[in-house]
Amino acid sequence: MLANTPAMLECHYGVPMCGAVLNTLNTRLDAAIIAFSLEHAETKVLITDKEFSKTVRAALATSKVQPIVIDYDDPEHDIAGDRLGDIDYEEFVASGDPDYAWVMPGDEWEAISLNYTSGTTGNPKGVVYHHRGAALMGYANVLACELPRHPVYLWTLPMFHCNGWCFPWTISFVAGTHVCLRWVRAGAMYEAIATHGVTHLCGAPIVMSVLLGAGAAEKRDFDGVVKFMTAAAPPPQAVLAAMAEAGFEVTHLYGLTETYGPAVVNEWKTDWEALASDERAVKKARQGVRYPALEDLTVMDPVTMIPVPADGETLGEVMFRGNVVMKGYLKNPKATGEAFAGGWFHSGDLGVMHPDGYIQLKDRSKDIIISGGENISSIEVEDAIYKHPAVQAVAVVAKDDEKWGETPCAFIEVRPGMTLGADEVIAWCRDRLAHYKCPRHVVFEDLPKTSTGKVQKYVLRERTRAM
Repeated sequence: MLANTPAMLECHYGVPMCGAVLNTLNTRLDAAIIAFSLEHAETKVLITDKEFSKTVRAALATSKVQPIVIDYDDPEHDIAGDRLGDIDYEEFVASGDPDYAWVMPGDEWEAISLNYTSGTTGNPKGVVYHHRGAALMGYANVLACELPRHPVYLWTLPMFHCNGWCFPWTISFVAGTHVCLRWVRAGAMYEAIATHGVTHLCGAPIVMSVLLGAGAAEKRDFDGVVKFMTAAAPPPQAVLAAMAEAGFEVTHLYGLTETYGPAVVNEWKTDWEALASDERAVKKARQGVRYPALEDLTVMDPVTMIPVPADGETLGEVMFRGNVVMKGYLKNPKATGEAFAGGWFHSGDLGVMHPDGYIQLKDRSKDIIISGGENISSIEVEDAIYKHPAVQAVAVVAKDDEKWGETPCAFIEVRPGMTLGADEVIAWCRDRLAHYKCPRHVVFEDLPKTSTGKVQKYVLRERTRAM
């Protein structure tokens, strides 16, 4: 239970090297879920940061397992909180044997780490990674993200999230430098980039918003271009342009916890540079092609398990198989069997396959809005609204409707200093979408997000029921 500190990075090596399984816990979860994770994983040792002592104490008070507790006190920051155990992290490391022989896995299929999905309903599932997948994902990241020798990598993506997309191990393959950042703050990011010559970073779209929203006092000039790898929803064209002007080159990735993080990359073709800006935006919106370590990526009918036509229009479920797909869900054979039905991992994401082999997401299967018998992609509606200059963030979900069954409801964050009304949003959409796809309800409020910056649509769906 650690922030993006050197200790967290050290654990990504020390734990597997002594033959144990690493379980990085989401630092923003509540005590009940942490307690469940400790019990389900049969945790033996818990290394925990003082900052999270209140939550961890509450979790340990209800947990049926009582692991050895090692407390980490970050020397770079004066962190409020309490020690929960009798062992200090730095003293624990100092007591180790410098001649200890690294324990190699007896089989590459052995587990290296356990990552719990952020459960939106019920308890989270424990995703098991194996040594083979982690190693090959490291090499695949080098290729997909075009990492040179000796890159300087800034930690803005939480290391607890899919083991930081395996970048704790990736950066070592190219003899790189890790720059640890405890909190994602604009000033600290610009300071680190300028001071340490950062060349690469990964993060959710919210990190781009923080960088672009920085005040003049927070920004620092820096040399070169910083490569920024982002996942989740494709960045709007306006955001891509602003990032480029600020000195960042954005690459769009796609994946899930079950695929070790990103396993699909929007490989940019040089001839696309000659396209008009709106056409380039269409290309950027696509998720892309498979990672080098992924055996296969396809879009199939989940019932017949037949690939859909590569016409960019026929909807199917995105499926994966290969080295960088999880071993399975811990102690959950039923969910594992369902996830791998037909020999492929079912992502739950709906998308299309374009003629050139690039896939593009259209929605989560549970997020498709069915209005009057017609399917409406929430992503398509969001993309139209995102183009409005006053919109900072948007999420579209289904709202129950007596006549139509469901209708789109848009939740919008407005850019600071700008104004926007519901009628204006609806009119904007009507100029760009078929009328039945346009939102009938518009709500202006901050969007609920996970610790990795993803919008919690299930929370918004619950809010529509109370409207």
